[in-house]
Formats: sequence, structure tokens, C-alpha cells
Amino acid sequence: MQDNSGKQALDPEDYYMSEEGYIIFTEKYHLRRGHCCLSGCRHCPYGYNKKTGKVEVKKEK
Repeated sequence: MQDNSGKQALDPEDYYMSEEGYIIFTEKYHLRRGHCCLSGCRHCPYGYNKKTGKVEVKKEK
């Protein structure tokens, strides 16, 4: 679903709130988004390492 600004509305499964009140995006959201934002997100499925600044291949679980 999109609003008039062209942005997609968030599904409740796209994020959760941390104890500190931050929005934490899920892996599902990142995959739907389609690219890495290079912010070092907790659930980044693209393997971005904030310490090195590189995208590393994530190993299968």
C-alpha cells in the first residue's frame, strides 16, 4: 500500500520498538525495500559491516 507521497505504508511485521523507543526494522522489511541503506541496521540481510564499511556475504543459517 502506498500513500500520496509515494512512500510505502509500514506493515506491523516490518518493525518493532526497542525498549529505548527506537524503531527496529525487520529483515523482512529490508528485503522488501530491496537495497542496503548502509546504516548498520540490526537485521540487515545484505551483510553490511558498519565497522569496516563493507557489504560482506552473509552465511546461510
